[in-house]
Amino acid sequence: MIKIMKYGQVPNSEIFARVAPKADVAAVVSEILANVRAGGDRAVLEYNEKFDGAKLDSLLVSRQELDAAMASVEPEFLAILERAAENIRAFHIRQVRSSFVIADRPGIILGQKVTPIERVGVYVPGGTAAYPSTVLMDIIPAKIAGCSRIVMVTPPGRDGKINPVILAAAKIAGADQIFKVGGAQAVAALAYGTESIPKVDKIVGPGNAFVAEAKKQVFGRVSIDMIAGPSEILVIADGKSNPVHVAADMLSQAEHDKLASAVLVTDSEALAQAVSAELEKQIPQLPRAEIARASIDNGSKIIVAQSLAAGIDIANEIAPEHLELMVDDPFAYLDAVKNAGSIFMGRSCPEALGDYFAGPNHTLPTSGTARFSSPLSVDDFVKKSQFTYYTAGALAGVAQDIAYFANQEGLQAHGRSVMIRKEEGK
Repeated sequence: MIKIMKYGQVPNSEIFARVAPKADVAAVVSEILANVRAGGDRAVLEYNEKFDGAKLDSLLVSRQELDAAMASVEPEFLAILERAAENIRAFHIRQVRSSFVIADRPGIILGQKVTPIERVGVYVPGGTAAYPSTVLMDIIPAKIAGCSRIVMVTPPGRDGKINPVILAAAKIAGADQIFKVGGAQAVAALAYGTESIPKVDKIVGPGNAFVAEAKKQVFGRVSIDMIAGPSEILVIADGKSNPVHVAADMLSQAEHDKLASAVLVTDSEALAQAVSAELEKQIPQLPRAEIARASIDNGSKIIVAQSLAAGIDIANEIAPEHLELMVDDPFAYLDAVKNAGSIFMGRSCPEALGDYFAGPNHTLPTSGTARFSSPLSVDDFVKKSQFTYYTAGALAGVAQDIAYFANQEGLQAHGRSVMIRKEEGK
């Protein structure tokens, strides 16, 4: 049963505690990375057989496999994928940044040049569930950014095939190549390249502890989006909220993972008790009841605060991946929210709306990293260069200032590189 805590009456260490994975996978991942780097396709194929039970002749998904997948998916679901993709495109196209030029002083031109990252790897999890939504969320912003090559990796089943809905989503989103490989070995293949899988410049997408650790270890050789932890939801709800809705929204994240966290912050003790009871009613009805049960019992909590304003303060400290404001006027509280990945406003906006359909991205900062990081966006798939142009006369006008500054730092050659041009111009 979920724990109910009264803020101010229990230690903050309990209020803000998080369940963290206990397994130390760093050494295992390090070995996998080294083996794939040295062995290429052979090592990847061996790991596919070892971890996924899939004995493959080729890692690449063929056009025939892609066409067969599209033909096998229900037309109704294909239409839903298309509508979701359009919503995602419509939101993310607003994020596109433009290059700019500043030329407001004689002889001086400054600017910033925005360039797409050329090669991007997108990791799509497999395992306990299929996530076509992640395919759309991670590939579409890269396409909008203008990345020239988008490579998707995802683990195969024991039959060596990939779930058709994953392939259908990849085709709709615009993946250039799809490979049958998951886990740390997939991250290694993207980071180092193999005979079949091209080396990329950035790797994005969520995964298990092995994938997260692999991304951490290859960072620097390639860029990554974030280190994703277990899923989280925090619901701020007043006493007028429907406990059935609150419990259902909490369980929408609890069913992801036994380490997932579902938190309710409320100013109503009556709602706290009602939601606790409702969780006990709803959990047995879920196909993934065992996972949800573990999440609710171990990593979840209900916090009773003195006011909704205090609840916002608690949420800012926790910095949740998903934040629901289940109140009559959520916009009255929006400015007070400082730390959250994605914010769902009002009583008719369950987090699942954002997972699949609304348009904002669902690849979000977890484990409190919303204090300093952002959802996946078009910005993740571009890089910015800056440029400077001065005429000889413009340089001469500031040469003395630069030389003086350089001398203050003890870097006389810096100053000399400017002054020598001014002196030659006399």
